[in-house]
Amino acid sequence: MKVVILAAGEGRRMLPLTLKIPKPLLRIGNKTILDYIFDALPEEIDSVIVVVGYLKKKIQQHLGNRYQGRSIRYVTQSILDGSATALLTTKDFFLPSERFLIIYGDELPTKQEVSDCLSHEFTWLCSPAEHPRQSGIATIASDGRIIEVIEKPENPISNLSAAGIMVVDSTIFNYRPVQHSNGEFYLTSLMNQFLQSHSVQVVYGNMRPAFVSPDELQKISF
Repeated sequence: MKVVILAAGEGRRMLPLTLKIPKPLLRIGNKTILDYIFDALPEEIDSVIVVVGYLKKKIQQHLGNRYQGRSIRYVTQSILDGSATALLTTKDFFLPSERFLIIYGDELPTKQEVSDCLSHEFTWLCSPAEHPRQSGIATIASDGRIIEVIEKPENPISNLSAAGIMVVDSTIFNYRPVQHSNGEFYLTSLMNQFLQSHSVQVVYGNMRPAFVSPDELQKISF
Protein backbone atom coordinates (compact mmCIF):
# COMPACT_ATOMS: atom_id res chain seq x y z
CA MET A 1 0.00 0.00 0.00
CA LYS A 2 1.17 3.52 -0.78
CA VAL A 3 1.32 6.64 1.34
CA VAL A 4 1.52 10.19 0.01
CA ILE A 5 3.40 12.60 2.27
CA LEU A 6 2.70 16.25 1.49
CA ALA A 7 5.99 18.03 2.21
CA ALA A 8 6.20 20.89 -0.29
CA GLY A 9 5.16 23.90 1.78
CA GLU A 10 7.30 26.83 2.84
CA GLY A 11 6.38 26.73 6.53
CA ARG A 12 6.20 30.52 6.71
CA ARG A 13 4.76 30.59 10.23
CA MET A 14 7.86 28.77 11.44
CA LEU A 15 10.27 31.45 10.27
CA PRO A 16 13.15 31.98 10.91
CA LEU A 17 13.60 28.23 11.54
CA THR A 18 12.47 27.40 8.01
CA LEU A 19 14.77 29.83 6.22
CA LYS A 20 17.22 27.01 5.53
CA ILE A 21 15.34 23.93 6.71
CA PRO A 22 11.97 22.73 5.33
CA LYS A 23 9.35 22.28 8.04
CA PRO A 24 9.22 18.44 7.73
CA LEU A 25 12.92 18.35 8.68
CA LEU A 26 12.57 20.46 11.82
CA ARG A 27 13.62 18.48 14.88
CA ILE A 28 11.59 17.62 17.94
CA GLY A 29 13.94 16.00 20.39
CA ASN A 30 16.43 13.95 18.40
CA LYS A 31 14.18 13.23 15.39
CA THR A 32 12.79 15.16 12.47
CA ILE A 33 9.05 15.44 11.87
CA LEU A 34 9.48 13.14 8.86
CA ASP A 35 11.13 10.55 11.11
CA TYR A 36 8.09 10.57 13.40
CA ILE A 37 5.87 10.00 10.36
CA PHE A 38 7.95 7.06 9.12
CA ASP A 39 8.07 5.55 12.62
CA ALA A 40 4.25 5.52 12.67
CA LEU A 41 3.85 3.64 9.37
CA PRO A 42 2.78 -0.03 9.62
CA GLU A 43 4.42 -2.79 7.58
CA GLU A 44 1.66 -2.80 4.97
CA ILE A 45 2.85 0.64 3.79
CA ASP A 46 5.68 -0.37 1.49
CA SER A 47 5.81 2.54 -0.96
CA VAL A 48 6.16 6.25 -0.17
CA ILE A 49 5.44 9.16 -2.51
CA VAL A 50 6.72 12.48 -1.21
CA VAL A 51 5.46 15.75 -2.69
CA VAL A 52 8.32 18.23 -2.46
CA GLY A 53 8.77 21.87 -3.37
CA TYR A 54 10.41 24.30 -0.97
CA LEU A 55 14.03 23.26 -0.25
CA LYS A 56 13.24 19.92 -1.86
CA LYS A 57 16.86 18.78 -2.18
CA LYS A 58 17.22 18.74 1.60
CA ILE A 59 14.27 16.36 1.92
CA GLN A 60 15.59 14.20 -0.92
CA GLN A 61 19.01 14.05 0.73
CA HIS A 62 17.46 13.08 4.06
CA LEU A 63 15.28 10.27 2.70
CA GLY A 64 17.16 9.12 -0.41
CA ASN A 65 15.54 6.46 -2.62
CA ARG A 66 14.85 4.11 0.31
CA TYR A 67 14.17 4.98 3.92
CA GLN A 68 13.44 2.58 6.76
CA GLY A 69 13.11 -0.22 4.21
CA ARG A 70 10.55 1.54 2.01
CA SER A 71 10.93 2.77 -1.56
CA ILE A 72 10.73 6.54 -1.94
CA ARG A 73 9.55 8.41 -5.01
CA TYR A 74 9.29 12.17 -5.38
CA VAL A 75 7.07 14.56 -7.29
CA THR A 76 7.55 18.32 -7.33
CA GLN A 77 4.79 20.83 -6.69
CA SER A 78 6.03 23.70 -8.84
CA ILE A 79 3.49 26.29 -7.63
CA LEU A 80 2.99 26.21 -3.87
CA ASP A 81 -0.70 27.08 -3.83
CA GLY A 82 -2.11 24.53 -1.42
CA SER A 83 -2.43 20.94 -0.29
CA ALA A 84 -5.06 20.03 -2.91
CA THR A 85 -2.81 20.82 -5.85
CA ALA A 86 0.02 19.06 -4.01
CA LEU A 87 -2.00 15.85 -3.91
CA LEU A 88 -3.12 16.18 -7.53
CA THR A 89 0.53 16.04 -8.66
CA THR A 90 0.62 12.38 -7.57
CA LYS A 91 -2.24 11.18 -9.78
CA ASP A 92 -0.07 9.19 -12.20
CA PHE A 93 1.29 6.95 -9.43
CA PHE A 94 -2.06 5.23 -8.85
CA LEU A 95 -4.25 2.62 -10.50
CA PRO A 96 -8.01 3.22 -10.87
CA SER A 97 -9.76 3.03 -7.47
CA GLU A 98 -6.49 2.25 -5.68
CA ARG A 99 -6.74 2.85 -1.93
CA PHE A 100 -3.96 4.85 -0.25
CA LEU A 101 -2.96 6.84 2.82
CA ILE A 102 -2.29 10.60 2.94
CA ILE A 103 -0.22 12.27 5.66
CA TYR A 104 0.68 15.94 5.84
CA GLY A 105 4.41 16.50 6.19
CA ASP A 106 4.01 18.40 9.45
CA GLU A 107 1.88 15.79 11.22
CA LEU A 108 3.06 13.84 14.27
CA PRO A 109 0.97 10.66 14.07
CA THR A 110 1.17 7.70 16.41
CA LYS A 111 1.33 4.10 15.24
CA GLN A 112 -2.07 3.49 16.79
CA GLU A 113 -3.68 6.41 14.97
CA VAL A 114 -2.38 5.25 11.59
CA SER A 115 -3.38 1.65 12.33
CA ASP A 116 -6.89 2.77 13.30
CA CYS A 117 -7.20 4.76 10.07
CA LEU A 118 -6.25 1.71 8.02
CA SER A 119 -8.79 -0.49 9.80
CA HIS A 120 -11.66 0.96 7.73
CA GLU A 121 -11.96 1.40 3.98
CA PHE A 122 -11.99 5.21 4.05
CA THR A 123 -11.18 7.33 7.08
CA TRP A 124 -10.17 10.77 8.31
CA LEU A 125 -8.45 11.28 11.63
CA CYS A 126 -10.09 13.95 13.79
CA SER A 127 -8.98 15.33 17.13
CA PRO A 128 -9.68 18.23 19.51
CA ALA A 129 -8.21 21.55 18.38
CA GLU A 130 -6.83 24.25 20.65
CA HIS A 131 -7.64 26.92 18.05
CA PRO A 132 -10.74 25.81 16.05
CA ARG A 133 -10.83 28.97 13.94
CA GLN A 134 -7.41 28.02 12.57
CA SER A 135 -8.45 24.44 11.76
CA GLY A 136 -10.74 22.42 9.53
CA ILE A 137 -13.75 21.58 11.72
CA ALA A 138 -15.65 18.34 11.08
CA THR A 139 -19.36 17.59 11.21
CA ILE A 140 -19.98 13.95 12.19
CA ALA A 141 -23.14 11.88 11.62
CA SER A 142 -24.58 9.64 14.34
CA ASP A 143 -23.11 6.56 12.62
CA GLY A 144 -19.59 8.01 12.64
CA ARG A 145 -19.50 9.16 9.03
CA ILE A 146 -17.91 12.51 8.31
CA ILE A 147 -20.45 14.77 6.61
CA GLU A 148 -18.40 17.89 5.96
CA VAL A 149 -15.27 19.73 7.02
CA ILE A 150 -15.21 23.54 7.04
CA GLU A 151 -11.75 25.07 6.76
CA LYS A 152 -10.93 27.89 9.20
CA PRO A 153 -14.57 28.72 10.08
CA GLU A 154 -15.54 32.09 11.52
CA ASN A 155 -17.95 30.41 13.95
CA PRO A 156 -16.84 26.81 14.62
CA ILE A 157 -19.62 24.37 15.54
CA SER A 158 -17.16 22.43 17.73
CA ASN A 159 -13.45 21.99 18.34
CA LEU A 160 -13.26 18.65 16.48
CA SER A 161 -10.57 19.24 13.90
CA ALA A 162 -9.85 17.13 10.82
CA ALA A 163 -6.17 16.25 10.98
CA GLY A 164 -3.81 15.72 8.06
CA ILE A 165 -4.17 11.93 8.02
CA MET A 166 -6.75 10.21 5.81
CA VAL A 167 -7.40 7.08 3.77
CA VAL A 168 -8.98 7.55 0.34
CA ASP A 169 -8.78 6.00 -3.09
CA SER A 170 -7.69 7.35 -6.45
CA THR A 171 -11.19 8.49 -7.41
CA ILE A 172 -10.28 11.61 -5.41
CA PHE A 173 -8.30 12.71 -8.46
CA ASN A 174 -11.57 13.06 -10.40
CA TYR A 175 -12.52 16.14 -8.38
CA ARG A 176 -11.36 19.71 -8.77
CA PRO A 177 -10.34 21.85 -5.81
CA VAL A 178 -12.15 25.01 -4.81
CA GLN A 179 -10.04 28.07 -4.09
CA HIS A 180 -10.28 29.35 -0.52
CA SER A 181 -10.77 33.06 0.12
CA ASN A 182 -7.07 33.29 1.06
CA GLY A 183 -6.08 32.10 -2.42
CA GLU A 184 -5.03 28.57 -1.47
CA PHE A 185 -6.47 25.28 -2.70
CA TYR A 186 -6.97 23.18 0.42
CA LEU A 187 -7.21 19.40 0.28
CA THR A 188 -10.38 19.86 2.34
CA SER A 189 -12.18 21.01 -0.81
CA LEU A 190 -11.34 17.72 -2.56
CA MET A 191 -12.21 15.70 0.53
CA ASN A 192 -15.62 17.35 0.87
CA GLN A 193 -16.43 16.18 -2.66
CA PHE A 194 -15.08 12.72 -1.83
CA LEU A 195 -17.34 12.63 1.26
CA GLN A 196 -20.44 13.10 -0.91
CA SER A 197 -19.87 9.85 -2.80
CA HIS A 198 -17.96 7.73 -0.26
CA SER A 199 -18.61 6.68 3.32
CA VAL A 200 -15.65 8.11 5.23
CA GLN A 201 -15.42 7.03 8.87
CA VAL A 202 -14.15 9.33 11.59
CA VAL A 203 -11.18 8.04 13.57
CA TYR A 204 -10.68 9.86 16.85
CA GLY A 205 -7.10 10.76 17.67
CA ASN A 206 -5.17 12.58 20.34
CA MET A 207 -5.05 16.35 20.50
CA ARG A 208 -2.47 17.43 17.93
CA PRO A 209 0.61 19.24 19.25
CA ALA A 210 0.33 22.86 18.15
CA PHE A 211 3.44 24.17 16.48
CA VAL A 212 2.62 27.12 14.29
CA SER A 213 5.48 29.17 15.67
CA PRO A 214 9.08 28.46 16.72
CA ASP A 215 8.16 29.04 20.38
CA GLU A 216 5.43 26.39 20.28
CA LEU A 217 7.78 23.90 18.61
CA GLN A 218 10.16 24.15 21.55
CA LYS A 219 7.37 23.23 23.98
CA ILE A 220 6.57 19.88 22.34
CA SER A 221 7.92 16.79 24.05
CA PHE A 222 7.37 13.05 23.63
